[in-house]
Amino acid sequence: MDDDRLTGAGRPIRSGRDGISDSYRPAIRATTFILLLSPPLASCSGVQSALDPAGHEARDVANLFFVMLIGGVAIWAGVVGLLFHAARKRKPYSEKGAGWVILWGGAVFPTATLAALLSYAVWLMPNIRPWFGEDAGVGRVEVTGEQFWWRVRYLDEGGAVAFETANEVRVPIGEPVVFLLNSPDVIHSFWIPVLGGKMDMIPGRENRLTLQAEKPGTYRGVCAEFCGTSHALMAFTVHAMEPEAYKAWVAARRKASGGQDQEGLALFLRHGCAACHAISGTEAKGTIGPDLTAFGERGSVGAGALPNGQEHIARFIRDPGQVKPEARMPHFSMLEEAEIDRIAAYLKGLR
Repeated sequence: MDDDRLTGAGRPIRSGRDGISDSYRPAIRATTFILLLSPPLASCSGVQSALDPAGHEARDVANLFFVMLIGGVAIWAGVVGLLFHAARKRKPYSEKGAGWVILWGGAVFPTATLAALLSYAVWLMPNIRPWFGEDAGVGRVEVTGEQFWWRVRYLDEGGAVAFETANEVRVPIGEPVVFLLNSPDVIHSFWIPVLGGKMDMIPGRENRLTLQAEKPGTYRGVCAEFCGTSHALMAFTVHAMEPEAYKAWVAARRKASGGQDQEGLALFLRHGCAACHAISGTEAKGTIGPDLTAFGERGSVGAGALPNGQEHIARFIRDPGQVKPEARMPHFSMLEEAEIDRIAAYLKGLR
């Protein structure tokens, strides 16, 4: 049974059976609503959030989303407001009055709002996907979606391959970069949410995507098109760097070699790893698998499947199919553990 207690002003405070004052209930409901909303709001930021933009195109996409959201809420609020007004009105509408409500509330207002949203979206489209010609002088990176990793080639001004890496992309901030996207096997989709929208990678066709990072940081990219069993294990890392730091990295990457560990290199070559992988400055010239030059600098093993640690490298060498189902790399569990560990230590030391 509810009980009444008097406040200092002599007004009763009604309490429910749970002992909570009725005057506190709206605040409790609002707090509960905010707490329930917190997890979805937390996902609006981070290294893979399209609503936490770090690039020109992603910022325009986020702005378009919020404008569309506001427009949709305005239409919804208008319709719901009319509903409540009609439900609470004691006197019935006249036929003429009802006609005006339907005309303005159900036709004119939604049409004008949707037309404004469409006009804004059309106006924004040229900024989202700018085009740069062959002689624009912008950086170009060729990215090939494989099953299940990313081949990344940096092109020089003449269009020739300057060097190759895998599963990581580095770009200078404040400068547009044209990505040349293709695939040798199935359809993939190249997507860096914090920098811009996605673009499909279709066998037999080269698609182009221009992105421009606006602030330094490390971001996450993914394949946004189902491409096989290990589709979800096909991430890549994007490092947006200051222009001078980027130039220094490119210069260092051009000079990268096979390291000083001759024993580890000898094991790498002896057991046939060079048939699929390449390492600059060594006899390893394979092109089937990822280029392993400066592999120790990368943040992950197997395109984001495992952190880049010696024990994880050894695990991947021993049985890659256990880490990444249907990976095309054969297992090397027949090798002695000491040899696997030695090769893993060699790869981790490449800079």
